[in-house]
Amino acid sequence: MLQLSRKRFLYTCNVTRRELLLTAAWATASYGSAQEGYPGTPYRDYSRCLPDFLRDLAAKAYERRNRELAKLTTPEAVRERQRWARSTFWKLIGGMPQRTPLNARTIDVLKRDGYEIEKIVYESRPNFHIPALLYLPSGPAPYPSILFQMGHSANGKAYEGYQRCCQGLVKLGFMVLAFDPMGQGERIYYPGPSGQSRLGPPTAEHTVPGRQMLLYGDTATRVQVWDAVRSLDYLAAHPLADPKRIGATGQSGGGTLTMMLAAVDDRLAAAVICSGNTENFACAQFIPPGSTDDAEQNLLGSAPLGFDRWDLLYPLAPKPLLVSVSDKDSFGTYSPNYIASGWEEFQKLRKIYEVLDAEDRLGWVSTSLPHALAYDSRLSVYNWFSRWLKGEKTPIGREPDVEPEPDRALWVSPDGNVVKSFGGKTPFLLNKSRKVTRRPADLAKLLAVEHPAKGLRMRVLKRQPSRNVEIEAVEVQTSAHVWVPAWVFLPRKAGDVRAACLLLEPASRNTRWNEGGLYQKLAESGAAVCVASLRGIDDLEPEYGRGAARYARTRNTEEYYAWASLILGRPMLGQWVTDTLALTAALRARPEFAAVPLTVAALDKMTVPALCAAALDPGISRLYLVHGLVSFQSVVETEMYRTSFANFVPGFLNHTDLPEIAASIAPRPVVLVGTVDGAGAEADPAVVRKQYPGSHVDVLSESGWDVPYLHRFTGIY
Repeated sequence: MLQLSRKRFLYTCNVTRRELLLTAAWATASYGSAQEGYPGTPYRDYSRCLPDFLRDLAAKAYERRNRELAKLTTPEAVRERQRWARSTFWKLIGGMPQRTPLNARTIDVLKRDGYEIEKIVYESRPNFHIPALLYLPSGPAPYPSILFQMGHSANGKAYEGYQRCCQGLVKLGFMVLAFDPMGQGERIYYPGPSGQSRLGPPTAEHTVPGRQMLLYGDTATRVQVWDAVRSLDYLAAHPLADPKRIGATGQSGGGTLTMMLAAVDDRLAAAVICSGNTENFACAQFIPPGSTDDAEQNLLGSAPLGFDRWDLLYPLAPKPLLVSVSDKDSFGTYSPNYIASGWEEFQKLRKIYEVLDAEDRLGWVSTSLPHALAYDSRLSVYNWFSRWLKGEKTPIGREPDVEPEPDRALWVSPDGNVVKSFGGKTPFLLNKSRKVTRRPADLAKLLAVEHPAKGLRMRVLKRQPSRNVEIEAVEVQTSAHVWVPAWVFLPRKAGDVRAACLLLEPASRNTRWNEGGLYQKLAESGAAVCVASLRGIDDLEPEYGRGAARYARTRNTEEYYAWASLILGRPMLGQWVTDTLALTAALRARPEFAAVPLTVAALDKMTVPALCAAALDPGISRLYLVHGLVSFQSVVETEMYRTSFANFVPGFLNHTDLPEIAASIAPRPVVLVGTVDGAGAEADPAVVRKQYPGSHVDVLSESGWDVPYLHRFTGIY
């Protein structure tokens, strides 16, 4: 690669050999550790730390799952895996809800040429309404029936491509139920003045409440799957339906939901997955942050169990299953492995169908067209269901005449929004109304924290003199593949150290390092100061993954890496706590820090890992937390919350909250400065004090990430 680059460089620029060698040396120093003998600071490529950490977890999950799949050589072993997959999926998404009355009612009937459309509404949970269209064919009943699930269309069931498929199916003799998913069509839960979502794309309507749900151990996945199960309840119980000939299909997000429905419901006799999310997370050549998507598509905690997206399809075997993909997704979505991963997993599923003597019931079809339910893909849907639910052998060569209708013509609710028209609950209100009884849990296990390695030491990369202080460039290995770089500021005379402090910056450790800056002033005053940005932040911000540029850009964010970490069983909060504990252990191993109490001072989102680290490390003498979140309870009580998702942990509120963790630190002092609520606004100090009643806690309202306050509360006087 380097030789090719040299040739290209020489050809295009006609540079001298000396210039070329200098360029090559610069490239070597920039992309990883410097060459042996290089006299400068031996920095490494920190941008690879978090991706490499996640790659390792994904590789282990991939190996774990493959070992289990290799054992599926008999029908009995397959059936056991199917039972395991179903129960594991329910466990991962929060458990199977209880069935409640559907309270279904027909609002209107539209007469069309050769079929009718019934506008219906029912409740998947009490007062949680689903608007749906039931396409009824002409001809004798009972009808083979299809549950049609939407992709991420803002107008849900009225989306033109989905209307075409539903009309095509009904004209071919199928009864079709098409319903709006959460946050789409007539189920916009965060409407703006125009009625459209004020959050933007439909995926945000899934994810914004989905994040809040996981704090109680629930998921948007469970909401979406249960809506599908209850819709299937309505369809299967319809007097004109043949309950033994029910299929399900959907495109994109609807294809993924069809995969999930296949995992939990035996009533399906056949399924077609169109452009579902078929890239496994624990896959070969994993490219972080992986195929993370909106909240319901991320199976949190699945990787350590050896469970992945393709396991959703195993319970359906040996029933007919067609997987339809867009080959363009291989360079238009998450990674260049997108299709390759699906094809690899399809071969594994094919072996299951062979064990069950049903090879002909599993199919794969692809299109060269973009990610959509285009004409050729719809023909594949028609032919698969006609073959397996109607027994027809003659291929369908053309789509029946279809004519999509305006959105308003298909509204079930008078106002085009079920909450506005029928009242009822939103996902936010459902989650907010939960009543939980806290069950004590081991905080380290809840966060999946790694404790520091025995004998951990800080590596000093280089020491530089500055005005009245010495500045060290250091690093600490906190996990496999992860080294956290930090600055250490020391008074010129070792005997002048009167206090020690670890500062955790939320954005960059590099903005206040200069002469006259905060860190240097603290050191000039007699403090030994370590300043670090934890993994994923600043110098540890991850490198871009391969694949479509727009996906690499939009997904190279803290939130997507937080989702990836949760899927792989290692919450980002736990990783940050791991980094903090390693730093404090390495600092105490140094004589400058060991002789005096150690304060951890943190700003904004870093206050949560600092608080959790102090609860796990009694060697932290005091905490100074500025602009920190008051509680996660305030997050679930705030519809438009603003706080870092990287600090979210599934089921956190079932076990503890930030005030309880602070109480456990007593009698060590905790100072809370400018604490904020779930909306990101500064909370009333009286309200904060009520939640933090301990005498070891000081609550202040003034801003305090500056020299006077840090002097006062870190022991420098």
